[in-house]
Amino acid sequence: MDGGRGSGGTPRRSSCSENDVHAAIPRLEEELRFVLENCSNDIDVESLVDLRSLSAPSSMSMGDESGCSPGDETGGGGDFNADSSPSLATAAEEAEGAGSTSSRSSYRFTRNIRVVDLLPPDAVEDLRGIVERMFAAGQGWECARAYGAARQEAVELCLTRLGVGRLEIGDVERLEWDVLEANIRRWIRAARVCVRVVFASERRLCQLVFDGHPDDAPFTEAVKSAALQLFDFAEAVSTSCRSPEKLFKMLDLHDATADLLPDIADVFQGCPSSEPIYTQAADILPKLTEAIREIISEFETAVLLDPPKTPVPGGNLHPLTRYVMNYLGLISDYEPALVELIATSPSARYQFSDNDPAAAAAAQIAVPKPENQTPLAAHLTWIIAALHHNLENKANLYKDDALSHLFFMNNLHYIVRKVQASPELRAMISDEYLRRMKRIYRQLGRGYQRAAWARILHCLRDEGMHVGGKLSSGVSMSTVRDRFRAFNAAFEEVHRTQAMWVVPDAYLREELRISISEMLVPAYRGFLGRYRQHVENGRHPGTYIKYSVDDLELALSDLFEGSPSSANNRRRFR
Repeated sequence: MDGGRGSGGTPRRSSCSENDVHAAIPRLEEELRFVLENCSNDIDVESLVDLRSLSAPSSMSMGDESGCSPGDETGGGGDFNADSSPSLATAAEEAEGAGSTSSRSSYRFTRNIRVVDLLPPDAVEDLRGIVERMFAAGQGWECARAYGAARQEAVELCLTRLGVGRLEIGDVERLEWDVLEANIRRWIRAARVCVRVVFASERRLCQLVFDGHPDDAPFTEAVKSAALQLFDFAEAVSTSCRSPEKLFKMLDLHDATADLLPDIADVFQGCPSSEPIYTQAADILPKLTEAIREIISEFETAVLLDPPKTPVPGGNLHPLTRYVMNYLGLISDYEPALVELIATSPSARYQFSDNDPAAAAAAQIAVPKPENQTPLAAHLTWIIAALHHNLENKANLYKDDALSHLFFMNNLHYIVRKVQASPELRAMISDEYLRRMKRIYRQLGRGYQRAAWARILHCLRDEGMHVGGKLSSGVSMSTVRDRFRAFNAAFEEVHRTQAMWVVPDAYLREELRISISEMLVPAYRGFLGRYRQHVENGRHPGTYIKYSVDDLELALSDLFEGSPSSANNRRRFR
């Protein structure tokens, strides 16, 4: 096809009349579409999804001050590789030392942006000739429209291959969370390819084809539909239902958008007709920031006001405790981003009205405020304090004081352990507050022992064992037998009950058993040493002395397993 250029790249003079030129416009427009639709290189966009370079931090920006030319007269220079089809071309490598005296507009590509050859060089040359003839005939608008329509189909095909469909806010609201989560992951991968490869390559192709015609309308027409579809999804997510589980994907979306925004600016800014595309993309960030702040605020209130319902069997960890601490662990993984996004401390967020149930609950929560504490750290500490307060209310659901103490101790110990296990979380929660929680759960452990074992220890006292109430007096045989019977009954009841109770942490469970053993076994050993002969000298001693010291120690190993005691111990305690 005649490209319309003579030697030296200057347009040939046409001897045709103006009428002849106008009559040829439909044929030129048809040829334009034919080349665009039939000569395009097939880009394997799926293969670009996992390229690390597409998610690398940007270090350069596009601009006119670079010496990187959009191309020489072959249409394959600059950042294009004219000898391969299609290839990734790294401008940071190829532009180095490739100065140009061309007066045409040019890019200085970021390290992130990779340009592929959308058309072979000879097709680009043909298109230049067609464009020049149409513009010379005053048909520039028709030329731009036809070009944009043909390239739009190619761009939208790339978006389809990347798995991005058109979803409005209503569609996003109706999606199940796991489906929406998958869509967000797919969007992040697709957005990197679209912005850094597809859209950038389209702009470069447009510059090559419309060389000498600065109007950016052909490029905008080619990518506008796909770009708006892409950014509409992110905007819909930012304004959708703000439930706690969406926080982390919104953070991923925020990070991805923030990372892409300089590249979006490089591709779309400087093109008046495509400036609104950049504006829409830039507006997504503050909406995501607002959504993230609202989710954390609503999460704090939900933790504070989670209603006490049925007590957890056996005093085990409450599901809320696991959920909140795992949630905080994930939040701490996003600390670098959240430190910038969370600008105010929680105290400013809890100005509830008098009738708001959160007001009274929030007023009872006091947390230390160390110097230089970030607002994010203050929020996480406040959430733990709100959980602490809520667990205290849930502990009151238990009718058994010992089980109430055990439940509260289990949950506070879990909170402390989770904080200490996460270096990021540990750095944000003050030592003072951790020491306070440790002190409280140890107090709860002592409270549990008093509530659970005081009655059993009471059976092993010397008071009332001697006739006349003095140690020098004789021992009352009936009192000795009654005490052994009372101890047996009380211990069997506690053993049977507390074997079904739960201390999920193995270290805490063993520590509690040892503490009980150190309290109970010496008392029983002493009582047995002082009074067993009085029983053994009488009738049926096995009726009263049912357990040896070893039996007692073995029985304590059944406690807090959340299941009936072992068969051996059950036989021993019948």
